[in-house]
Amino acid sequence: MIAQTADPSHRKRIIDETLKARLAPVKAILRKAGVLALAHSLLFIVQSACLAALFAGFLNHAQEPGVLSAGQWLPGAGGFLLAYLLRALLEYGKGRLLQQASIAVRRTLRATLLATLARLGPERRHYGSDGGLSTQVLEQVDALDGYIRHFYLQQRIAALTPVLIAAAAAYYSPLAATLMLVTAPLVPIFMILAGHAAADRNRRQLAALALLGGRFLDLVRGLPTLRHLGAQQQAQRFIERGAEDYRRRTMSVLALAFLSTAVLELFATLAIALVAVYLGLGLIGVLPWAQGQVPVAYQGALFILLLAPEFYAPLRKLGADYHDKAKAEAAIAALLPLLDVPTPAKTGKRLTLKAPPSLALKALSITSRDGRVRLPPVTLTVEAGERIGIRGASGSGKSSLLQALLGFADYHGTLKIDWQEVATLDRAFLGTQIAYLAQDPPILPGSIGENLRLANEQADDACLRKALEQVRLWPLIERLPQGIDSVLGERGRGLSGGQLQRLSLAQLLLRDVPLWLLDEPSAHLDRQSAADLLRLLDTLSVGKTVLLVSHCRDIDWLDRSWEVSEGAAHVI
Repeated sequence: MIAQTADPSHRKRIIDETLKARLAPVKAILRKAGVLALAHSLLFIVQSACLAALFAGFLNHAQEPGVLSAGQWLPGAGGFLLAYLLRALLEYGKGRLLQQASIAVRRTLRATLLATLARLGPERRHYGSDGGLSTQVLEQVDALDGYIRHFYLQQRIAALTPVLIAAAAAYYSPLAATLMLVTAPLVPIFMILAGHAAADRNRRQLAALALLGGRFLDLVRGLPTLRHLGAQQQAQRFIERGAEDYRRRTMSVLALAFLSTAVLELFATLAIALVAVYLGLGLIGVLPWAQGQVPVAYQGALFILLLAPEFYAPLRKLGADYHDKAKAEAAIAALLPLLDVPTPAKTGKRLTLKAPPSLALKALSITSRDGRVRLPPVTLTVEAGERIGIRGASGSGKSSLLQALLGFADYHGTLKIDWQEVATLDRAFLGTQIAYLAQDPPILPGSIGENLRLANEQADDACLRKALEQVRLWPLIERLPQGIDSVLGERGRGLSGGQLQRLSLAQLLLRDVPLWLLDEPSAHLDRQSAADLLRLLDTLSVGKTVLLVSHCRDIDWLDRSWEVSEGAAHVI
């Protein structure tokens, strides 16, 4: 992972390889855009040649009395107009292709990140807060847009177009072409110098944005608590300070961008002026080494002067677009920990649980990606249909055990469901065979019915009502103005904590699976609500295999209880 890479050169190589890998699927589109860009540059040379010939014809006619015939000016004007229109079409086509490539890359990357987060499940907290991860998936993925649409192709145009223009200019004046080629490196040299500072600023900026997004989401989620404590003003000041700090960082990045662009423009303008002075002095015959001579005629001099701005334009554009590269590298550096999460090598077998399963754990241990032991080796067996309580100190690995059963945590040792090793199973399908209830109910903004159908989209209103009656929520839902179509707010706002847990329990009933994993479902409830929920679990979990993680010691309906501590699991 890049966060563990100390060598800056190795870090840079990882980022570059990741960017190349992301662009590989759209290389064909980018090549087409490159062909259009090359044709665009060639047409500019033709356009400049036609314009120079046209004005040279006007000048010659002014010196020789007579009527200017259409044959003298029409070819040059027609060629200029045709080249101009074709360039506009090519520029439009190139833009559409680059936009298509950018959308495809960002859509694929975003889908990859979302799939990784879904695969991580509760493990995602090790990669940042939900707010920070949301910012990465939305904002930092979009930071690749400028790199794909501007910088990637521009770095190739900047290498090829000046060579073509210098070759065309050399036809009339090798010295002018040499002046262009000698002054050209000034632009990319400064671009590189400014780019390193821009990359560092962009990395800090994206990190600050992710941090601000995470803190804002945490404060929004905790708003009821803040209101209860009367701490809204402190939270508001905290957000204001964070926003002000982010504004200062943004203006700092913009100031650097504007300053570097201004210096690039200055270098390019001085280089163009040097070529113009040489051609101008040559036309009036006052060059020190060619007194009284005109080394480049008017048509050739005008042709070179028309080409000179375009010679430096790709380099100037590349310098301006270098900030897009810096932004993309900073975004990839931030996303790399998620992109480094290994993808399962194979789909695995599908285990369909038609009856309560048995569980077998032998020397099972779990280690986090940073090497921390989350669950020391434990051995235990759960018979089919048993309801087991699991207790232990905070951090002993109780929740990690459930996550391993869900397929969200890699493990060492043996972990079997109905004698099938979990590591060999299709993890996505395994998740459909297990019901999981955590401390925080997974209720989304939407109606009560929509939340219930997340568990079973085929369920009709009668099934929803039956589930709500089983968890004793139907009398409350029935009294609401919109009944089951009543809309809940963020994190289930509109129902109490105990009611939300019962709504989550109704989701478990609608899934109708024989293995329940319950991770301290009553931890955040008051004593009465917790007792009511546990009584419901007693009634509704009969005939299922249940693992209940809880600190409560008076749950008499459990078949057995296990204490997990110091790597051992024993009956209590």
